Amino acid sequence: MIFGALGDIHGDFEAVRAVMMRHPEVPFWLSVGDVAANDGTYASPPALLYWIKGNNEDFDFIQDQLEGRAPLEHLHYVPNGVVQTIGALRVAGLGGTFAPTWFDARASDLPRARRTPRPGGPPRKLGAARDDKRRHFVRSEVEACRHMRGIDVFLTHEAPRPFIVTDDDGRRHRHVPRDAGKTPINEVLAAMRPRLHLFGHHHQFVARVVHGVPSICLDLVGKSYLLVDADTFHYEKRET
Repeated sequence: MIFGALGDIHGDFEAVRAVMMRHPEVPFWLSVGDVAANDGTYASPPALLYWIKGNNEDFDFIQDQLEGRAPLEHLHYVPNGVVQTIGALRVAGLGGTFAPTWFDARASDLPRARRTPRPGGPPRKLGAARDDKRRHFVRSEVEACRHMRGIDVFLTHEAPRPFIVTDDDGRRHRHVPRDAGKTPINEVLAAMRPRLHLFGHHHQFVARVVHGVPSICLDLVGKSYLLVDADTFHYEKRET
């Protein structure tokens, strides 16, 4: 059996549809977060899509999914720290981003965005919800993942360390490299030892081995995607 893997979607549902329609033989797809469009909307894909949260989502919509409200056909949210059986695979996720200030909070206590739309007003833009702390993961979710065993695919939004990116420091012709990886992801990989780790957030394809685990950063869905053999976990990168 082959399954598919998609990077950050950011509302590019046309690319998702095109990829899925190209591969009707693929029974389900996995996504590493940042699924919502810029206005916070989601769309039903033509095939099963299992996704974790990124940092750019409508977190009220995610809460609805957790509570069984307003489901969209074929779109299935994977909560943090929960093992989910998808076909013959055991899949776990740690969606969202790392914030030291909120790491020891309870997930249920992470504050919502302070700015809310007026009744009858225009849809809330994701940019107006950047202070929604529900975009982060917390220690208890990391610990839950660390104790999991027999996981086939581990999905995160953040990268493990080291993951070097280059930032512009604002001065002409000056770029500063930094490690954008997050230690909690390494801790889970070292303990869990899944057969495959997939992550996004950085919008580039990078494949390496971390703590003995194949670890792949997926590109934007509009650029490429993966087809993965569920028995051998060999993968093929395809251009969108």
